[in-house]
Amino acid sequence: MSRKKQRTVGFAITGSFCTYEKIKGVVRRLVEEDNRVIPIFSNQAQTINCRFGNARDFIIEIQEITGEHGIFTIQEAEPIGPKNFLDILVIAPCTGNTMAKLCAGITDSPVLMAAKAHMRNEKPVVISVSTNDALGANLKNIGELMNTKNIYFVPFGQDDYEKKPKSMIAHVSRISDTMEKALQGKQIQPVIQSPF
Repeated sequence: MSRKKQRTVGFAITGSFCTYEKIKGVVRRLVEEDNRVIPIFSNQAQTINCRFGNARDFIIEIQEITGEHGIFTIQEAEPIGPKNFLDILVIAPCTGNTMAKLCAGITDSPVLMAAKAHMRNEKPVVISVSTNDALGANLKNIGELMNTKNIYFVPFGQDDYEKKPKSMIAHVSRISDTMEKALQGKQIQPVIQSPF
């Protein structure tokens, strides 16, 4: 008889493609730590091919690492609420666009529906910031989310303060540590770890 996994983690991936190589390592580590990891892909993560790779190849690799079929539609994400099967939801990377919509209550993608559905169960959501305007238009959204119940941030900092002074990105190596604290109802500190 196989033993039960430690916990069930929803791992929602949005379109900050430059982080994908590191994200694969994080997902692999979570699986190695005996978590059931269910991937959730934004519309952009599903469809955009770019210099960082092909969307289909990335999806296949993440599904192979997790051993789980991903969530690809709003309809597939909605049962996260009533079925209450996630212990924690991680949004990594979490773009500025996703943060802005989360603040505004917009639910137009599988990731945003997953967040809305999971939050109704009053369980932790971990945000791994990756945005070029964290210190610009999205600063107010980061502040609002930091003051929202059950939302926790992976420590983040400026990734290139000379060429992109408003850009900030999470230290993805701290996702697992942030999750552990979030499951205790605590924000890992310090949140701002800068420069990168």
